[in-house]
Amino acid sequence: MAAASAAPLAINGAVKMGTTSQAYLDGSRVRETKSLISELCRQFYHLGWVSGTGGSITIKVHDDSIPKPQQLIVMSPSGVQKERMMEDDMYVLSPCGSVLSEPLAKPWPYKPPKCSDCGPLFLKAYEMCNAGAVIHSHGMESCIVTMINPSSKEFRITHMEMIKGIQGHGYYDELVVPIIENTAHERELTESLAQAIKAYPKTTAVLVRNHGIYIWGDSWISAKTQAECYHYLFDAAIKLHQLGLDWSTPSHGAIQTRKAEVSAKAGALNNGTEPPRRCIVLDIEGTTTPISFVTDVLFPYARDSVGKHLELTYETKETQDDIKLLRAQVEEDIENNVVGAVPIPSDGEKEDVIAALVANVAAMIKADRKITSLKQLQGHIWRTGFQSKEIEAVVYDDVPEALEKWNALGIKVYIYSSGSRLAQKLLFGNTGFGDLRKYLCGYFDTTVGNKRETKSYIEITESLGVDNPSEILFVTDVYQEATAAKAAGLEVIISVRPGNGPLPANNEFRTIKSFSEI
Repeated sequence: MAAASAAPLAINGAVKMGTTSQAYLDGSRVRETKSLISELCRQFYHLGWVSGTGGSITIKVHDDSIPKPQQLIVMSPSGVQKERMMEDDMYVLSPCGSVLSEPLAKPWPYKPPKCSDCGPLFLKAYEMCNAGAVIHSHGMESCIVTMINPSSKEFRITHMEMIKGIQGHGYYDELVVPIIENTAHERELTESLAQAIKAYPKTTAVLVRNHGIYIWGDSWISAKTQAECYHYLFDAAIKLHQLGLDWSTPSHGAIQTRKAEVSAKAGALNNGTEPPRRCIVLDIEGTTTPISFVTDVLFPYARDSVGKHLELTYETKETQDDIKLLRAQVEEDIENNVVGAVPIPSDGEKEDVIAALVANVAAMIKADRKITSLKQLQGHIWRTGFQSKEIEAVVYDDVPEALEKWNALGIKVYIYSSGSRLAQKLLFGNTGFGDLRKYLCGYFDTTVGNKRETKSYIEITESLGVDNPSEILFVTDVYQEATAAKAAGLEVIISVRPGNGPLPANNEFRTIKSFSEI
């Protein structure tokens, strides 16, 4: 193994040559990481991910005494038979990308050693995602799935069990993987990869059309597990497509049948004058669910249970995260002289902290604050109520039938509410009509923005991947939300239900009293 003599790879055009002792480079941690890459590449070869010398993998050298951003990087070489690689074939890089050790040259017919062509992309994933390992696969399914719709910039799938294996996703979530266009040389993909990661901050993978996929995780186990799940989902999508079924909708119904029904339905209802709808986004309060259920059941339950909930779960990471968010919000409220805001002790007794939190939460609920910190805590409290059957969600009688109809027509339905995504899933998963999540493709909350701001609907439009905002119908009971959505180009209908607030006279929006009118 040669010491650092090769040219360094660079991030942002700047590289500092690493200085690491030879003893550490020759030590067990580095050696075990090299051995692990060899073993994984043999597995990946038999899966078809790294055949023909294609594909690659990199893993950071785990060391509890060193922060992850400063850990060394082991990377497989380029242009070698991945299933035949040995420990001595690996490169070791500094955190900034300089080569600290490289393999010795081998006699003919082997090529001179060369670090992976994927190196700049691997380093970008490490830099932007704090990854612990990155896998580049040339798996056939990851290539073909990008060809089914050559103009698509995303791969979307929902209601598949293996989605649960992707970080931050559950069965009822919609998995979205960005697709970037291929280039003649791997390194030329670096900027497109960076743009995709920035545009999709939740993603742990980027597809490259006609090429393959980059997948990362906080450890090699996470990256490998997700890679297996991604390839499974791509394979499932291809097979569903071959059967004429749409993998991107909850029911995975027939593609051609639904398109014909949508066309016929549109013509029957409006003589084809309305734009074709690909998506419907629904508000909850006053739209799918009576406002009274939220104000008379959910809010009081959260208010009355907050103290008990905090007492029982105080030491958990989830509750500590909730407290951290609330503390930051309360500090901002105190600075702005918000009524009801009281200081939360930073180093006080547990009982004092909880008492202050209870007082602040009660004031926030009374004021009907639409803030993420409150909604997140409420979701966690409601989860207990739904799980214990103390709460059963209420939706209007026309909602289940409409969701089923839209789903059969191939129209994707999403929820946008000020309540957290967790709270939305709990509500639709525990209704008197059963679990309605099977009809829903995804959920948006205030993390995408305030519901009365146009930019929030622009963000949703970009997330849904439609060609034109008018392909999205937004249904709400709030005039200001309707105005903001319309300004973003969405089609808008206002829901007029018993107990809803009054609307401005002679407003420009179509109104309905039941989803059966849509």
